[in-house]
Amino acid sequence: MNDAKGGFNVPENLMVTSTMTFFLVHSMQVGVGMLGFEKYIAEGAGYDAWISILVAGIAVHLLLWMIYRLLQDCGGDLVSIHNFLFGKYLGGLLNLVFSVYFLLLSLTVLRTFVEVIQVWVFPQLNVWLFALVYLLLAYYFVIGGLRVITGMCLLSVMLGLPLLFFKFFPLQIGDVNNLYPMIDASVSEILSSAKTSTLSFLGFELLLLFYPFIKDQKASKKWAHFGVFYTTMIYLVSAIVAFIYYNEDQLQHITWATISLWKIVDFPFLQRFEYMGIGLWAYVVLPNICLGLWAASRIPKRMFKIKQKYVLWLYLVILLVISSLIDNRRTIDALNTFTNQVGFYFLLYIPVLFILMFIMKKVRYRHGI
Repeated sequence: MNDAKGGFNVPENLMVTSTMTFFLVHSMQVGVGMLGFEKYIAEGAGYDAWISILVAGIAVHLLLWMIYRLLQDCGGDLVSIHNFLFGKYLGGLLNLVFSVYFLLLSLTVLRTFVEVIQVWVFPQLNVWLFALVYLLLAYYFVIGGLRVITGMCLLSVMLGLPLLFFKFFPLQIGDVNNLYPMIDASVSEILSSAKTSTLSFLGFELLLLFYPFIKDQKASKKWAHFGVFYTTMIYLVSAIVAFIYYNEDQLQHITWATISLWKIVDFPFLQRFEYMGIGLWAYVVLPNICLGLWAASRIPKRMFKIKQKYVLWLYLVILLVISSLIDNRRTIDALNTFTNQVGFYFLLYIPVLFILMFIMKKVRYRHGI
């Protein structure tokens, strides 16, 4: 596959099929945020926040369409797009900013999941020790390449799927009247809630990096949109179930609504189902960290022509140090809020790139370049 503007080729043995785009997009979007997003989106629009999820999902579909147009017009990846639009130096600076952004996504997922384990399973858990083991496991997958990570994404989706069926338990004892009056929030409140849900949908923009690794890029478009649609439906169902079971006052005092709902699940052979759920979620969260690290370390590799493993080791050390320094709920909550805000503005950057690419094409066409 040739990149006319970026100048690199991806060997076929390193590529993934178009169908795998579904798992790459979806597995990056569904992670630790799903365990407690209901409380935060309800703060803006109350129990009309389920509408905000649909609004955010539609917006992500639109952004995904723009990303594909950008990649098709440029013929490469994010590094190629920046170099084409802004030149070597400004484009290089923007590439490094995105590398840090992808690293931030990995940090947020890692530290938030460690907190989940501390709160629900092991209160005395040593943060740096768990982070070290988890990051070494992530290194093993990342160093194996995108195909290995894709396999992990497929496995994580399969392991996470059974947990969705347990939404039936809280529905049996919930009160659907909690959803009424329906559509009582204003448009501004719904949009504010949709902005809050940004963190839950972040990750699909990694397509800007792994697009050249897809064999049939044209066919992958529908699978990417299927992935976003599936993610939207999962968040929609999860939010509605939480809203039916908890009233608004109760929900505001529950940080991890999804995990709390797992406590309702009761089997004769398993008393604390939430332990099993968190254990399975460790496999769901791992691809988030792996994909973020892969994207973050690939950008310097593309820019400076160095081995990816050297950048990866540097980023692993940074993640280990920072995650160990974050030691309380307030700081973790601030990290999630910061990542949500940064991610929102990075998503707004996609339409800017789209408009600039459109203008550049028109200018070059008129001048016969």
